[in-house]
Amino acid sequence: MKLAIKITTGILAVSALALTACTSDAKTASDNLSKAAEQFEVQRRIVGVNGITGKYEFFVEGRCSIEPQDRKLIVTCRQGPNDYRKHYVGLSDNTFYVATQLEPIDVSVYHTRVILKPEGLIPEFDLQGGKQ
Repeated sequence: MKLAIKITTGILAVSALALTACTSDAKTASDNLSKAAEQFEVQRRIVGVNGITGKYEFFVEGRCSIEPQDRKLIVTCRQGPNDYRKHYVGLSDNTFYVATQLEPIDVSVYHTRVILKPEGLIPEFDLQGGKQ
């Protein structure tokens, strides 16, 4: 009896582990799209709308990364190879934003995208000398 319980418990544990490792195609594609957007590979249109009047309050279009925080939206856009611009948008109780992907991009649903940047692992030092 104890052996059967141990075997059943082991099978359930292995099954639970196998199920948690599986992700849906939609989840993998969504994660890969998010990573591509954070690498400035996705053309977006970000529109702020007044929820009462329905009028547009702000409009940003380009290869932009968005970072919502409390009552503001931080939008960082890539303008050129080494040209990045950061915009801060305040949000009120009656303003919301919609971010839309303008162009399709190819992402794999079979492979999770992992991005490693060596410059993020090695710290950059700025050395300043002074007169003594």
